Amino acid sequence: MSSSSFPALLLAGTFAQFADRLALDTITLAATQGGASPRLVGLLVAAQSAAWLLVSLPAGVFSDRLAPRDLIRFGGGLIATGAAAGAALLALGHTGWLLAATSFAAAAGAVVIALSIFVLMPRTVPIADLPHANGRLELGRAVFSLAAPLIAGWAVSRGQGWLGLSLCALAGVLALAAASRLPGERPPSQPRLPLHLAIAEGGRFVARHPYLRPIALCAIAWNLAFFAFTAMMAPYAARILLLAPERIGLATAVYGAGLIAGAVSGATLIARLPVGIVLVFGPASSCLGAALLALAPPAFGWPALALAFFLFGFGPILWFIAQTSLRQAVTPPHLLGRVSATLTTAIYGMRPLGALAGGLAAEYGGLETAIGLPVLLFALSTLAMLASPMPRLKAMPEGGSIVPARG
Repeated sequence: MSSSSFPALLLAGTFAQFADRLALDTITLAATQGGASPRLVGLLVAAQSAAWLLVSLPAGVFSDRLAPRDLIRFGGGLIATGAAAGAALLALGHTGWLLAATSFAAAAGAVVIALSIFVLMPRTVPIADLPHANGRLELGRAVFSLAAPLIAGWAVSRGQGWLGLSLCALAGVLALAAASRLPGERPPSQPRLPLHLAIAEGGRFVARHPYLRPIALCAIAWNLAFFAFTAMMAPYAARILLLAPERIGLATAVYGAGLIAGAVSGATLIARLPVGIVLVFGPASSCLGAALLALAPPAFGWPALALAFFLFGFGPILWFIAQTSLRQAVTPPHLLGRVSATLTTAIYGMRPLGALAGGLAAEYGGLETAIGLPVLLFALSTLAMLASPMPRLKAMPEGGSIVPARG
């Protein structure tokens, strides 16, 4: 596959990410506006998250076996169908379990597309260009992280939540159309293991690899930390830092600015700095931001909160671009889908656990004490990098080789 296919790959990935984020924002806002209970809103969020948990591993196996173009088309069709059905339900005023089912279907399409793109990327661009290519994909995600909530809020505030999901359906159609510009070759034939054994093969490769294992441990600890922080952030900012809701919202928006800044500068920084330093900086910056917030007095509450959110966006997206490129460089082609699925499942599995831990810590230990939990977990994610061979990694490996720093 030639680099001329990259624009189509970029469009498919960006449209899928946009649809996934806009659907979540639209559904939760529309359900809340329609008087749904917190339990029902939680069910709708859980339905979308469940797709990433339940679909990732089998989708990873099929990404290694089938033509990625066909899988991207299938994913675009799932997004379009699920979102269109959800739009019809919202137009009729239904926000129950049927809406949860359509949300699951649309999110499953986004999962399939994300894993297929991970598999296709190393075939589309040279290894040396992977950070730049992944950075462009993450830039699209970062921009839509800012745009999607605004679109959803505008549509729901006018009683037209169905319009937000209609745009998601359109994004699915556009992803499907972009896939038609991709070559349709299948991966080289490999022995067909049963599904559970094929999944286990990807997990074993991650667990035994000197770079992928610490990436997985770092991702697990970081997601526990971030979602523990997310669960307690609003009450901590309001009751401890004494910030008004609009000030909290403004500080939260800085997260998107950090994402965009990291995505724009990611390829350049990764090219100029040792890869290992970038991979340590990502979780370390999050630990610094959380620690400064925990130590900040109310007089400096808003700057500390805004700085924390900027660091949560900037450092981790650099880490994400670098580790995605590294995974693509060191993983054998026939395992790309399963390796990505293993890490995706680990990441998304930690998110509800982190939120639950943060909420329980805040309720039973008090907010001022509980804020130390994400600091500790961010520190553990940093330690996972520091205690591995990663700090000595100077450049992106070529063809799966290890390139340590020269001393």
